[in-house]
Amino acid sequence: MKFDLHLHTIRHSPDSVTDPFDLLRSARRAGLDGVVLTEHDYWWPDEELTELRAFAPELVILSGTEVTGRGGDVLVYGITDPSPFFRGIGWVDLVREVHKQGGAAVAAHPNRWGQPFEKLVAETGVELDGIEVMSNNMDAELREKAARLLTRYPQYAQLGNSDSHDPNTVGCCYTDFAAEIRTAADLVAAIRGRTGVALVNERFA
Repeated sequence: MKFDLHLHTIRHSPDSVTDPFDLLRSARRAGLDGVVLTEHDYWWPDEELTELRAFAPELVILSGTEVTGRGGDVLVYGITDPSPFFRGIGWVDLVREVHKQGGAAVAAHPNRWGQPFEKLVAETGVELDGIEVMSNNMDAELREKAARLLTRYPQYAQLGNSDSHDPNTVGCCYTDFAAEIRTAADLVAAIRGRTGVALVNERFA
């Protein structure tokens, strides 16, 4: 199943210009099976997702969040209580809480803006579930570095996402999972099981 798991909307991310319903229209055009909304430090509750699911019942629509951690941004999936995840939380505490809640934690755009990703991992011993290896906001150099990280850290799942803040980029990169994903628990299992492959969407070529 084709998922874009890193998306922002104007409703809850001030740096996005994407209306949530335009996002879903774009997801359809991109040929996606599902999307995960990952606003900056905000978690869409199910009651707020209801109108989106009614608008696009053919899509799997889940909530995640992009936590502004002390070491860098972390994509969080499958949690039950977003309240412990404050801006500036350290990676170790963040990931420990994610795992306590049965979720998955993935480093967003590693090494972006000079982030010393490998140094952070070595110094903290943080046990991430995966890394984003391509997105609209990762250039060729960052994508190459991320590909090398997968060789050094084979335990990491690979995610391809758009990191979209504009409806025109939704689904430009995505993760193709060799698993049926209908729920947040399914998504966490697919990430932890490393069943996904990060791809560039040919529709954007």
